Amino acid sequence: MCAITIEVPDETMIALKVTEASVGQHLRMAAAMKLYELGQLSSGAAAKLAGVPRTVFLSRLADFGIDTFHLNEEQLLRETPLA
Repeated sequence: MCAITIEVPDETMIALKVTEASVGQHLRMAAAMKLYELGQLSSGAAAKLAGVPRTVFLSRLADFGIDTFHLNEEQLLRETPLA
């Protein structure tokens, strides 16, 4: 695993309402969410990046305004209809 160090301006910390201790986790979650939304990471890989279980990651998607499932109309129609 690689470690990355970034500088976060004090103004950003204030705007995000995060502490120095929690900013890393906050940014990891945001990056994981965006990469999942863009289709660059699966939900499992994104959860691993965020450092949380997949179920937690999936439950947090709505907090970021991200759809849990990425199905187009054709894929949705192929899914088993609900009875």
